[in-house]
Amino acid sequence: MNSHSEHVLALLERLSRVINNDAGLSELKPAQWEALRFLSQANKFSRTPSALTSYLGVTKGTVSQTLNALERKGLICKKKDAGDRRSVSIQLTEKGKGILNNDPLKALLGAIEQLSNSQLNTLASTLELVLTTALQQRAGAPFGVCKSCKYFMRNVVDGTPHRCALLQVPLTSMESDLICREHTN
Repeated sequence: MNSHSEHVLALLERLSRVINNDAGLSELKPAQWEALRFLSQANKFSRTPSALTSYLGVTKGTVSQTLNALERKGLICKKKDAGDRRSVSIQLTEKGKGILNNDPLKALLGAIEQLSNSQLNTLASTLELVLTTALQQRAGAPFGVCKSCKYFMRNVVDGTPHRCALLQVPLTSMESDLICREHTN
C-alpha cells in the first residue's frame, strides 16, 4: 500500500467514525439508522430482511434484532408477502418516515453540498468504484438504482412507463429512482 492509499483509507475511517458517533448520540443506534435509510430508498423487491442483510453486509441475527427494535419503536411494520407467505416485506411507518427528518447523517450533507458539481461527480464516481471493488472482493451484492441497471427498460408500452426486464414487472418513474437488490451493471 502506498502512502496516498493509506491516507485515503485513514480519511474514510475517520469520516465513518464521525458518522457513527453522530448517529450514536441520537435515539437510534447506527445500525437502526442504516436500516431506515435503506428502507426509505429501496424498491418493493428489496424491502426484505435478506436484502437488508446483503446491503448492510451483516449477519441475519443482527438484522433481525435491528428490525425487531425498529418495529417495537413503531418505525417499521412487517407484512407477509401476499405472493409468497414465507417472505416478509418491511414498510416504514409514518413515524419511521418522519424520524428520517432528524437523520444525523444530514449534518454531513452541508459539507458535501459545498463541493462543486465537478468535485461531486468525481467524488461520487470514485467512491462508487471503491465500493464496487470492495464488494466484488467480498462477493457482496452491488445494489443500485433501477434506472442504472442493464435490465431497466425506459418508456415501454407495457410499463408504467418503465419495465424491469429481469423481473418482468412494470416500474413507475418513482420506482426507477429506488435501490434494487437485483441491480446489475
